[in-house]
Amino acid sequence: MPEDEDRAIGEVLTRLRSRFPEVAEDTLVDTLGAVHKRFEGNPIRDFVPVLVERAAVTELRKGGPPDAP
Repeated sequence: MPEDEDRAIGEVLTRLRSRFPEVAEDTLVDTLGAVHKRFEGNPIRDFVPVLVERAAVTELRKGGPPDAP
C-alpha cells in the first residue's frame, strides 16, 4: 500500500474510533481491513480511503465486519 494511503487509512481508523466508541477495537480493525481489501487491485488509489471509510461506516452501522467477499 502506498505510504500516503496507509497514513489515510490510519486516519480513517482514528475517526471510526471516535464515531463508534462502543465498538470493540478488533471489530473496527477487522471491518476496516475487510472493506479495504475490496479495493485491492484497483489501479486508481486516490479515493480509496474515502470509499473505505464510507463502506466501513455502513458495515459498522449494520453491526460489524462484513463477510469475506
